Amino acid sequence: MKMKMTPPLRIALAVLLAGGVVAVGPAGPVTAARTASTAAEAAPLGKVLVFSKTAGFRHSSIPNGIAAIQQLGAANGFTVTATEDAATFTTANLAQYQAVVFLSTTGDVLNSAQQGAFEAYVAAGGGFVGVHAAADTEYDWQWYGGLVGAYFASHPATQQATVRAEDRANASTAHLPSTWTRTDEWYNYRANPRSAVKVLASLDESSYTGGSMGGDHPITWCHSYGGGRSWYTGLGHTEQSYTDPNFTRMLLGGIQVAAGAVAADCRPEPGYTPLFDGTQASLGQWRQAGPGGFTLTDGTLTSNGGMGLLWYPVRTFANYSLKVDWMMPGDDNGGVFIGFPDPQGDPWAPVAAGHEIQIDATDGDPTRTTGSVYSFQAPDQAARAAALKPPGSWNTYEIGVHGQRVEIWLNGVKINDYVSSRAIANGYIGLQNDGAGMDINYRNVRIKTDGPSEPPATDLARGRPITASSVEPGSVHAAGNAVDGNTTTRWGSAYADPQWITVDLGATYAINRVRLAWETAHARAYQVQVSPDNVTWSPVHATTTGDGGVDDLTVTGTGRYLRVYGTQRATQWGYSLWDLNVYGTAAGGTLLSRGRPVTTSSVEPGSTHVAGNAVDGNATTRWGSAYADPQWIAVDLGASRTLDRVRLTWEAAYARAYQIQVSPDNLTWTPVHTTTTGDGGVDDIAISATGRYLRVHGTQRALPAYGYSLWELEVHGS
Repeated sequence: MKMKMTPPLRIALAVLLAGGVVAVGPAGPVTAARTASTAAEAAPLGKVLVFSKTAGFRHSSIPNGIAAIQQLGAANGFTVTATEDAATFTTANLAQYQAVVFLSTTGDVLNSAQQGAFEAYVAAGGGFVGVHAAADTEYDWQWYGGLVGAYFASHPATQQATVRAEDRANASTAHLPSTWTRTDEWYNYRANPRSAVKVLASLDESSYTGGSMGGDHPITWCHSYGGGRSWYTGLGHTEQSYTDPNFTRMLLGGIQVAAGAVAADCRPEPGYTPLFDGTQASLGQWRQAGPGGFTLTDGTLTSNGGMGLLWYPVRTFANYSLKVDWMMPGDDNGGVFIGFPDPQGDPWAPVAAGHEIQIDATDGDPTRTTGSVYSFQAPDQAARAAALKPPGSWNTYEIGVHGQRVEIWLNGVKINDYVSSRAIANGYIGLQNDGAGMDINYRNVRIKTDGPSEPPATDLARGRPITASSVEPGSVHAAGNAVDGNTTTRWGSAYADPQWITVDLGATYAINRVRLAWETAHARAYQVQVSPDNVTWSPVHATTTGDGGVDDLTVTGTGRYLRVYGTQRATQWGYSLWDLNVYGTAAGGTLLSRGRPVTTSSVEPGSTHVAGNAVDGNATTRWGSAYADPQWIAVDLGASRTLDRVRLTWEAAYARAYQIQVSPDNLTWTPVHTTTTGDGGVDDIAISATGRYLRVHGTQRALPAYGYSLWELEVHGS
């Protein structure tokens, strides 16, 4: 909001804000400055290595790809070295490159020493770009499989298909239309990488033949990995790809993202529900308060006039993570509003009762610039400067609201942390159109309740089985003290290096936050590691400059086990933790329920909301029941399965009380999850069960005037 007000309005707003404004210095405070992650300034992209060695099938498009990347370098100020000599993979040689492109490599292309050098390069912050058959490479090198994100499984004949751009804020996909029809060789992958990567684009399997990933088919993605950055696309088989401007621009963006030359939020996004997905149908659920409005073109909202507010009246939200992609063409203005009551048509009411997360990079008042809680708290300006992309580029906000606490991430970097005195814990959300000439665009508004990373999300480690390398001799400082929820008890180790403490979370989770409350005897150097089996460990955080206190870490990793592994003590004593807290969301195996036979107790009379809508993969169709209790929906998985996750995407008519049940025969049912406090939205639930049939059995509706209604019922397992 860039206010251009008459004096009475100015005075009224000053009175309104009196007593609530936080005094700020030139840089603007962050309430938890020590825990706010900051990004290094994006380094200019200077040198890129293109590696195209093949030990299997060789693509005829490799020379075209090399030429295209060289042309991109010439046009964008970086040099390109192309090689098929694996001997160039030494620590010293790789250090000169900001990114290494594996261009349709195949088979085993590096020996063990060269693999070690590449791992060290990535650990030091290097970037990896994988193109097409990079996923058909080094099957016996587990680290590399994690770096790419998924291994190749098969492909049908080269044919035309529709690509859906899922993230249109990333530099590699922001230029794409919402759907993109092109011809390529479409890879199927051995596992769906979605839980561990940020999916940027996916395939519409109904648009071609031979897709085998059950309708959820990522094809381009990015993620942080092992200290560096990874970007991969399955496109690029054909020679013609490398003269396609959409593809080459995507490739340029991928190189820039991997090199760290542009800001990008590559954190996975499990559990988010779209509020605006670019369709007219989803926009139809929103309402305009005040003057002006928005036009919709190719999935993008463009403001006109104002000052008004487009708000989502379907429901209020509490304890949530809200993500919004936005772009200002120039020196413009807008904002995201949170935590306000029904505005009753008045766009100024949310100013008085909620908060605006401002979008305006040039306002002279630091509390009224991009990333601020408008007029209340400025962002960390250094962190914002490192993360903010320039006018004309798409940016992403993540706004966490948990009770009175408001946290703001810009392109994945935390830039603000504020505790409000207003009643914002439960309210509506909205998008501002500030006024004529204050143009702004929005895309892809999505929300996840109870997360992703801040209290009151469930501490996954609380009371879980825990082991440690040692316990301080003669003490009562046992390992279990670190997960008992008691801040006055602690784990203490022997007085030696290294030492570790491991918690078994009981199921596989996508872990996004780890909180370590150290006693005086803290770690100077340690890693946080995750594992699927308590044997093979992958680091998700490492430091050699630990300073004790509370380390509140934003991480990205998937595993059942989490370990804190200390290698250097800060004192003469051992390692000592008051508390080890772990947060995340259920991360299951293969999606088993898509398109399977499904039955229900009833269907809403006179409606088209049949049972099959809940398993069709279409987020705009739903099952709706009769207006009575109880009701149920059951899916036949075709054979007995080992189940580890159920994801329920509720419509506004959700269940207050329900069970998830499994059965071997569709007759005898065993509950595996029970709640009486359902709050709608998305319930992403980790389970441990075996059965052929799974049923959601509702016993109390949240809206007595309606039935039960599910957009999607997703069952994962093996």
